[in-house]
Amino acid sequence: MKNFKKKIKLFFSTFTLVGFLIVPYFVFADSKALERLKSVGGNAGFNEQDPRLIIAGVIKIFLGFLGIIFVILMIYAGYNYLTAQGDEEKIKTALATIRRAIIGLLIVLSSWAITTFITNSIVTSVAS
Repeated sequence: MKNFKKKIKLFFSTFTLVGFLIVPYFVFADSKALERLKSVGGNAGFNEQDPRLIIAGVIKIFLGFLGIIFVILMIYAGYNYLTAQGDEEKIKTALATIRRAIIGLLIVLSSWAITTFITNSIVTSVAS
């Protein structure tokens, strides 16, 4: 179990590090750099969509997966709670899992709201 937790932490820390390194470049890149990226993508057969919007879409997909994980955790914790049969330790563990899942959901929802706000700001600034 410890090895699995280490792998999960490594995955999320890598995703966060890549996000902090790549996203600012595209957000603050000058228009010439964006045009060069669009021409490279067009030559490679990709559509000419703004890379910032592609990254925002990837972030939204990732947040969707986190929402699915929340549902799985709630089902798991609910099952543990219902099958505890009066065992106080199992009940405490199930309730702690439910609390943590709800906290995680709040974090995911706030991340979604921030991402949506930033994406809409980028779209309106690109359209102008």
